[in-house]
Amino acid sequence: MNSDFIQTLLTTGKLAFWTTFILLIIGMPIAYFLAYSRFRLKAVIEALISMPMVLPPTVLGFYILVAYSPQNWFGEMLEEWFDVRLAFSFTGVLIASVICSFPFMVQPLQNGLASLPSSYKEASYTMGKSPISTFFKVLLPNIRGSIIIAVAMTFAHCVGEFGIVLMVGGNMPGATKVASIALYDEVQALNYKAANQYALVLFLVSFVVLTIIYSINKKTV
Repeated sequence: MNSDFIQTLLTTGKLAFWTTFILLIIGMPIAYFLAYSRFRLKAVIEALISMPMVLPPTVLGFYILVAYSPQNWFGEMLEEWFDVRLAFSFTGVLIASVICSFPFMVQPLQNGLASLPSSYKEASYTMGKSPISTFFKVLLPNIRGSIIIAVAMTFAHCVGEFGIVLMVGGNMPGATKVASIALYDEVQALNYKAANQYALVLFLVSFVVLTIIYSINKKTV
């Protein structure tokens, strides 16, 4: 294994780890809100969150790239106020990855919370527990399976993401070059031995994640 292969895998793992970590933090309160709130525009919010699952990654990547551009107010603000350019940087790819992977984290958490009996919350409140204490000490322990599935799906999706990373981050070794893009490059160069190495890693990650998900689903049925 050469250094470029190792570096690409490290970049891929780094992107997947931070995307999953960030989404786990921000996804839990959003999933809680969607699971228990009732308001007219709820369907619209859920549709917006689910858009990355049906929208071509290149479309989403294009709009994110436009937002990053100094010609746009957001990109211009970042450059003028913070001297930061997000396009073709790891930070820019990370933000895009968080947006693209959002539904893979939120939906399993929301479904897990919504499936819990309302008596869990009611009993906790009756015992004088606060909503925050109820969330962390009563609700979350009872959706461990959903949390594992959400983390596994988000991580695997991020590891295999191609279009949005290419659109927003390009193909910069050590910064934005991930395994899926490296696989494409090696195939284009007819270097099938190296391509097979990347393909095997992506295959194994997907296989392990699916095995975890099906194992959890089997236990909860």
